[in-house]
Parts: sequence; structure tokens; C-alpha cells
Amino acid sequence: MDTGLKGKNVLVPGASSGIGLAIAQALADEGANVVLAARREDVVQAEAAKLPSAVGIAMDLTDDGAPAALVEAAEKAFGPIDVLILNSGGPPPGGAADVSDEQALAAVHQLLLQHMRLTNLVLPGMRERGWGRIVAVGSSGVQQPLPNLALSNIGRAGLAGYLKTLAAEVAADGVTVNMVLPGRIDTDRVASLDAAAAKRTGSTPDEARAASEKTIPAGRYGAPEEFGAVVAFLASVPAAYVTGEQIRCDGGLVRAY
Repeated sequence: MDTGLKGKNVLVPGASSGIGLAIAQALADEGANVVLAARREDVVQAEAAKLPSAVGIAMDLTDDGAPAALVEAAEKAFGPIDVLILNSGGPPPGGAADVSDEQALAAVHQLLLQHMRLTNLVLPGMRERGWGRIVAVGSSGVQQPLPNLALSNIGRAGLAGYLKTLAAEVAADGVTVNMVLPGRIDTDRVASLDAAAAKRTGSTPDEARAASEKTIPAGRYGAPEEFGAVVAFLASVPAAYVTGEQIRCDGGLVRAY
């Protein structure tokens, strides 16, 4: 399938490792110009150097001024952004009964507000050109809230509501807005959650992972590359009639329809 992504300009935050890096690699493989952004300058620049047309930018997206600075740097590198990936790390684990005001505000700032700011910066150009793709990395917790991940559930649910509303507003302008929901993808983030689960239950991280894998019909964690392929399709030209959707990439983990 010709994805039509050759020459398109893509911005991928959180792209130094894991899901973000896999997305950047998948889009680069389709011929896109990719801007990778992450806090670790040496790592993100090294990963960008491995791709055919990419640059790496050091940026901490929790800083209020980071969205504007990042978009400016990305447009300086390749031009207007055609595909925006909304991706960031997750808040620390914890239960809902223990959430403080400060923690809730920080989660909403990280997972919703900063992504809204990025979107607002690139959306006018997409609408004017009559083409654009916004794809957010969510969580299975959007549809089936995850135990001990209250902050992630709160922030990502807010992002889901914002994106669903936005999708209807911009569909006629040729801009699609979708969310991909990972289950247990084999990344450092999931490894850290397994380690936290092991500590809570008095088991080992390997035992915690094995217990988690038993809850997944596919019987395994997903590969980041498998997730990246789903995002690449949603960013493609042929996916023009897919918008306002939440696409699960979770090996059957969520049991809902």
C-alpha cells in the first residue's frame, strides 16, 4: 500500500525510545521527514541520525514554553507540520484515593494541556492546506481504567474527550484526529510498571510480567514496531476516512467491544 507519506513533515515528541521511537521509525520508513523530540539530547540526536531524513531536538515538554519552541524548531528544519503525534511519558503509579491537587494538576498539564498547545500551533496550517493528521498515543486505561494508574487514567481520559470533540470540528477540512490505545507494549515504561507491581506484591519483575501476560489473549507483550505500524496507517493518505476513533493495539487485553 502506498501510504502517501513520502515528503510529509512529521513531529514526534517522546521519541528517544519505546513507542515514540518506533513511531518515528515507522514514518521515516514511509519516506516522511521526521522531527524527533525528547529530553535526552544525545540519545534523540543519535536515533535521528539513523533515519534517512530526520532531526533530533532536545526538549522537555513539561515546560510551558516547550510546545511553541518545538514547533518553531521543527518548522525550521523541514517546514509546516503535516502529521502531529501526541506522545509523552506517563505519571507515576498510584491509587485514586491518594491523588493530591498538585498531582492531578501535573497529570492534566502533562497529558492534556501540553498536547492541546501543540495541536493549536499546527492545526491552523493543516486546515488551510486541506490536509493533516493528528494521532495521539493513549492507553487502554481510556476505555478500561487501569488499577494503580489513577493519574494516567485522569489525564488521558481528558485528552480522549478533547480529541473526539476536535475530530468532528476539523473533519471537513481534511484533517483526521485519532487515538491509538496501547496495552502492554514491551517498553521501559511497562518494565518500570512491572517492577512497581512486583514491589507491591512481593514478587519479582519477571513474575509480575508473567502474571500480566496471562491476562492478554495474545499471551505476550506487544512489540513497539507493531504499535508504530498502526500509527503509520492512521497517518497515511489512504486512512482519510478514519477519524474520531480510538484504535486498540493491545493483543485483546480490553474485553469491551
